[in-house]
Amino acid sequence: MSAPVTAPPVRHRPTPVHYRRRRLALLASALLAGAVLVAVALFLSGPDDYVGSGSGSVVVRVQPGDSTSAIGDRLVTQDVVKSRAGFLEAAAREPDIQRVQPGFYELRSQMSGGSAVDGMLDPERRVGFMDVKGGVQIDDTSAPNGAVSSGVLSQISQATCLGGADGDPACTGVDELRAAMAAADPADLGVPEWAHAGYRNAAPERRMEGLVAPGPYDIDPQGAPADVLREVLTASAERLEAAGLSGEGAYRTLVVASIIEKEALDPDMPRVARVIENRLAVNQRLEMDSTVNYPLDVQALRTTAEARGTPGPYNTYMTTGLPPTPVASVSVTALQAAENPPDGPWLFFVRCTTEGESCFAANYDEHLANVARAREAGAF
Repeated sequence: MSAPVTAPPVRHRPTPVHYRRRRLALLASALLAGAVLVAVALFLSGPDDYVGSGSGSVVVRVQPGDSTSAIGDRLVTQDVVKSRAGFLEAAAREPDIQRVQPGFYELRSQMSGGSAVDGMLDPERRVGFMDVKGGVQIDDTSAPNGAVSSGVLSQISQATCLGGADGDPACTGVDELRAAMAAADPADLGVPEWAHAGYRNAAPERRMEGLVAPGPYDIDPQGAPADVLREVLTASAERLEAAGLSGEGAYRTLVVASIIEKEALDPDMPRVARVIENRLAVNQRLEMDSTVNYPLDVQALRTTAEARGTPGPYNTYMTTGLPPTPVASVSVTALQAAENPPDGPWLFFVRCTTEGESCFAANYDEHLANVARAREAGAF
């Protein structure tokens, strides 16, 4: 008996719909795998970043209130770093980044995020900064022991230096600044209106004396000499106005305050102001050593007989009245003393202690007694 014949199984061919679903499933799997690979690659390689310490010179300004993210955006805009994320990742590893002060920093083009962070924390990369003290003159001054103190123009020049972290810096020279000071109209330099006449009447090399108020300054080191002076004087004018200087008589007040600044410690400034006003009121010569030493660029408490015997507009031993310009930068304390001197009969004063305090007298005999006291104390 023969076996029954079995029919072969029926095979169903996939429809076009089946093909599309399979292809879509394969494509989705491929895309998912690719995304995973990209994510892994990004995780392993980190954010987009340049490599190395960069090249050239780029000056970046940090504004007051800037966040680390804002700084990162500015660095990207100026092509210092490749991405904000690269800078922020490096900054997150350095807690001191929060201490970065507003101002100007000299960095390089195409730095890694880490190099940019290191640069902003390097004191040598802070540029455009100076801090003027009360009593500083426009020019450098020398002490009797030969020590030299930088004047305002030298401080401005130093603030403009670029390239110092890599070798010899390039700076705007003192002579360039002096030439700009001598040639420019005061209004173009930001000199307050109440000082225009005094500025024009001063000798060209003395015009800015007293008009740079004490305090810190951030100036763009890339500016031309006149631009740099304008930045300084504009900022200073705001400080002088805030201290009460404005209108008629303000320049005279500044001249008086500058003498007070050079002659007295803070507690004695009001009475020194009264001595100056009392002498001017009776047409008595001021006889201030600070004014005699001023054109000599000498920083000393005393004067030589030769200096006192040399005629000139600043020699108040020979000339009655105030000198033609201030003789130094002026603190708020000195300005307040000049604006509101107390009542009193004093016509004389002398430093009578080794700590620098002054003794005041209403007449010459009292003054001689104070001088004797000063000599005995070793202060004269």
